[in-house]
Amino acid sequence: MLLNILFPICAVVGLGYIAARMQFINPSLITAMSQFVMKISLPAFLLQALASKNLTDIWSPEYFIAYAGGSLLLYALSFWGCASLFKTNLTESAVLAMGGSMSNTGFIGTAILTLLIGSHSAIYLSLTLIVENLIIVTLMMVLAERGLQTGGNTQSQILRETLQRIFKNPVILSIILGILCILLNIKLPELLAQTLKMLGQTASPLALFVIGGSLIGMKVKSMNSLSWLLTILKVMVMPTVIFGLLWAFGASQEMLFIGTLLAALPMPIAFGIFAQHYGVQEKALPPLVLSTLLGFMVVALLLTQSHVYLN
Repeated sequence: MLLNILFPICAVVGLGYIAARMQFINPSLITAMSQFVMKISLPAFLLQALASKNLTDIWSPEYFIAYAGGSLLLYALSFWGCASLFKTNLTESAVLAMGGSMSNTGFIGTAILTLLIGSHSAIYLSLTLIVENLIIVTLMMVLAERGLQTGGNTQSQILRETLQRIFKNPVILSIILGILCILLNIKLPELLAQTLKMLGQTASPLALFVIGGSLIGMKVKSMNSLSWLLTILKVMVMPTVIFGLLWAFGASQEMLFIGTLLAALPMPIAFGIFAQHYGVQEKALPPLVLSTLLGFMVVALLLTQSHVYLN
């Protein structure tokens, strides 16, 4: 079971790395493929998978509350650690805390879960992406912008502009449309459903290929205590917290495992993008690389227990 999941994941990631390293693929195409995954194939996968479900299948309040609560707790711990222990300013703390509390769900999570549980993964992916994009990213951007504020935009304006950007995100839009289809009992036309399914099937392999290609040029220049703090919070503390909260809410065995697995994933590529935007890349890059290495190790360890939790 473990080999069947890990080998194709590692093989496609390795292929992406080799292709970029040997310049079979232009580095600019890696960025284009990344955008295709996040703007086309992943939204198509989520919309098609959600629209075929019933409300009782998709809504899981215990998962949503537990994952959101755990993510917010890790964000607060990461923020406090950066600000108190390493004296980072508000903007730096806000951005760095994202790394300690948000997973690479869109790329690695999608690839692993579709191999594990197929289209059923859309439920967990949707709820997790809602938590990450609507709660964690919004909180990060509001605090980061607040730290840069010297007058002009008010707090309400910052929040409104942030929400507008988030609701233009194709992933969020696809989740909203999928949920509307469920609530209004709308079934997608067969031709549209098949088209979306075909596009969605490209999400996992392309996401893994992009991960491999994105490793080119990533070098740990200044590994320090801050890097280790954020990485440990992300790949070790977060899955432990999520597991504990899900267990306290009486979650099923499958939910316990999937929630813990997603929480153990490395930091998202978006963390590096936001860090560059806010000028924090030098502090963000080392933990991003370290979490990618350690995160895969923790995920591999967790996958050895998949037979215990998944039927």
